[in-house]
Amino acid sequence: MPSMSVSLHSVPGTGAALGWADGHTIVVDRPEGRAGGTGLGFNGGQLIAFAIGGCLCNDLRYTAEKMQIAIGSLAVHVNVQLDGEPLMVRTAEVTVHLEGDTPVSDFDQLLRQAVQVSAVRNSVVAGFPVTVKGHWEEGEKAP
Repeated sequence: MPSMSVSLHSVPGTGAALGWADGHTIVVDRPEGRAGGTGLGFNGGQLIAFAIGGCLCNDLRYTAEKMQIAIGSLAVHVNVQLDGEPLMVRTAEVTVHLEGDTPVSDFDQLLRQAVQVSAVRNSVVAGFPVTVKGHWEEGEKAP
Protein backbone atom coordinates (compact mmCIF):
# COMPACT_ATOMS: atom_id res chain seq x y z
CA MET A 1 0.00 0.00 0.00
CA PRO A 2 1.51 3.39 -0.96
CA SER A 3 2.03 5.94 1.79
CA MET A 4 2.89 9.63 2.04
CA SER A 5 4.23 11.70 4.91
CA VAL A 6 4.45 15.38 5.65
CA SER A 7 6.17 17.20 8.51
CA LEU A 8 5.42 20.52 10.17
CA HIS A 9 7.51 22.56 12.59
CA SER A 10 6.90 25.90 14.26
CA VAL A 11 8.50 28.96 12.69
CA PRO A 12 10.47 30.77 15.43
CA GLY A 13 9.10 34.20 16.30
CA THR A 14 5.72 33.54 14.71
CA GLY A 15 2.58 31.58 15.43
CA ALA A 16 2.94 29.76 12.11
CA ALA A 17 4.17 26.31 11.18
CA LEU A 18 6.21 25.38 8.13
CA GLY A 19 5.20 22.14 6.46
CA TRP A 20 7.17 20.21 3.90
CA ALA A 21 6.99 17.07 1.79
CA ASP A 22 9.25 15.94 -1.03
CA GLY A 23 11.07 19.29 -1.28
CA HIS A 24 7.89 21.40 -1.28
CA THR A 25 6.86 23.74 1.52
CA ILE A 26 3.70 25.39 2.80
CA VAL A 27 2.99 27.78 5.66
CA VAL A 28 0.12 26.98 8.04
CA ASP A 29 -1.20 29.65 10.40
CA ARG A 30 -4.28 31.26 11.84
CA PRO A 31 -5.60 34.72 11.00
CA GLU A 32 -3.66 37.54 12.65
CA GLY A 33 -4.72 38.04 16.24
CA ARG A 34 -6.45 34.65 16.61
CA ALA A 35 -4.73 32.33 19.10
CA GLY A 36 -1.33 33.84 18.34
CA GLY A 37 -1.84 33.66 14.59
CA THR A 38 0.23 35.91 12.40
CA GLY A 39 -1.68 35.48 9.14
CA LEU A 40 1.38 34.11 7.34
CA GLY A 41 -0.25 31.04 5.87
CA PHE A 42 -3.32 28.96 5.21
CA ASN A 43 -5.64 27.70 7.94
CA GLY A 44 -6.94 24.14 8.22
CA GLY A 45 -10.24 24.78 6.44
CA GLN A 46 -8.43 26.34 3.50
CA LEU A 47 -6.03 23.40 3.39
CA ILE A 48 -8.94 20.93 3.25
CA ALA A 49 -10.41 22.92 0.34
CA PHE A 50 -7.00 23.02 -1.38
CA ALA A 51 -6.59 19.26 -0.89
CA ILE A 52 -9.99 18.53 -2.43
CA GLY A 53 -9.51 20.94 -5.34
CA GLY A 54 -5.84 20.25 -5.93
CA CYS A 55 -6.34 16.51 -6.04
CA LEU A 56 -9.23 16.94 -8.48
CA CYS A 57 -7.08 19.22 -10.70
CA ASN A 58 -4.44 16.48 -10.87
CA ASP A 59 -7.02 13.76 -11.48
CA LEU A 60 -8.59 15.79 -14.29
CA ARG A 61 -5.17 16.00 -15.96
CA TYR A 62 -4.40 12.28 -15.43
CA THR A 63 -7.84 11.28 -16.71
CA ALA A 64 -7.67 13.64 -19.69
CA GLU A 65 -4.34 12.14 -20.70
CA LYS A 66 -5.77 8.62 -20.38
CA MET A 67 -8.84 9.61 -22.44
CA GLN A 68 -6.68 11.54 -24.94
CA ILE A 69 -8.62 14.74 -24.29
CA ALA A 70 -6.86 18.10 -24.55
CA ILE A 71 -7.61 20.60 -21.80
CA GLY A 72 -6.84 24.16 -22.84
CA SER A 73 -7.69 25.79 -19.52
CA LEU A 74 -8.72 24.39 -16.15
CA ALA A 75 -10.14 26.25 -13.15
CA VAL A 76 -11.45 24.70 -9.94
CA HIS A 77 -13.21 26.59 -7.14
CA VAL A 78 -13.90 24.92 -3.80
CA ASN A 79 -16.23 26.40 -1.19
CA VAL A 80 -16.37 24.74 2.22
CA GLN A 81 -19.04 25.44 4.82
CA LEU A 82 -17.97 25.17 8.46
CA ASP A 83 -20.23 24.83 11.46
CA GLY A 84 -20.44 23.44 14.96
CA GLU A 85 -18.41 23.30 18.13
CA PRO A 86 -15.78 22.17 17.57
CA LEU A 87 -15.81 23.81 14.15
CA MET A 88 -15.93 21.25 11.32
CA VAL A 89 -16.26 21.31 7.56
CA ARG A 90 -19.87 20.26 6.97
CA THR A 91 -20.05 20.51 3.16
CA ALA A 92 -17.77 21.18 0.23
CA GLU A 93 -18.95 22.39 -3.15
CA VAL A 94 -16.60 22.12 -6.11
CA THR A 95 -17.07 23.98 -9.39
CA VAL A 96 -14.95 22.96 -12.37
CA HIS A 97 -14.49 25.08 -15.49
CA LEU A 98 -12.83 23.46 -18.50
CA GLU A 99 -12.00 25.02 -21.85
CA GLY A 100 -10.62 23.44 -24.98
CA ASP A 101 -11.42 22.10 -28.41
CA THR A 102 -13.34 19.20 -26.92
CA PRO A 103 -17.06 18.44 -27.14
CA VAL A 104 -18.98 19.22 -23.95
CA SER A 105 -20.07 15.58 -23.70
CA ASP A 106 -16.40 14.53 -23.51
CA PHE A 107 -15.78 17.10 -20.73
CA ASP A 108 -18.82 15.68 -18.89
CA GLN A 109 -17.36 12.17 -19.11
CA LEU A 110 -13.92 13.45 -18.13
CA LEU A 111 -15.28 15.11 -14.99
CA ARG A 112 -17.31 12.04 -13.98
CA GLN A 113 -14.29 9.74 -14.35
CA ALA A 114 -11.92 12.13 -12.55
CA VAL A 115 -14.32 12.44 -9.60
CA GLN A 116 -14.55 8.62 -9.39
CA VAL A 117 -10.77 8.31 -8.92
CA SER A 118 -10.12 11.45 -6.85
CA ALA A 119 -8.36 10.10 -3.73
CA VAL A 120 -8.91 13.13 -1.49
CA ARG A 121 -12.57 13.60 -2.42
CA ASN A 122 -13.27 9.89 -2.02
CA SER A 123 -11.39 9.79 1.31
CA VAL A 124 -13.31 12.76 2.70
CA VAL A 125 -16.66 11.34 1.59
CA ALA A 126 -15.91 7.87 3.04
CA GLY A 127 -14.13 9.10 6.15
CA PHE A 128 -11.07 7.47 7.63
CA PRO A 129 -9.56 7.01 11.08
CA VAL A 130 -7.01 9.54 12.30
CA THR A 131 -4.85 8.61 15.27
CA VAL A 132 -2.93 11.27 17.19
CA LYS A 133 -0.03 10.48 19.51
CA GLY A 134 1.79 12.99 21.71
CA HIS A 135 5.49 13.33 22.41
CA TRP A 136 6.68 15.88 24.94
CA GLU A 137 10.08 17.05 26.01
CA GLU A 138 10.72 18.99 29.16
CA GLY A 139 11.93 22.49 28.37
CA GLU A 140 14.61 24.49 30.14
CA LYS A 141 13.85 25.47 33.70
CA ALA A 142 13.43 29.14 34.48
CA PRO A 143 16.17 30.49 36.83
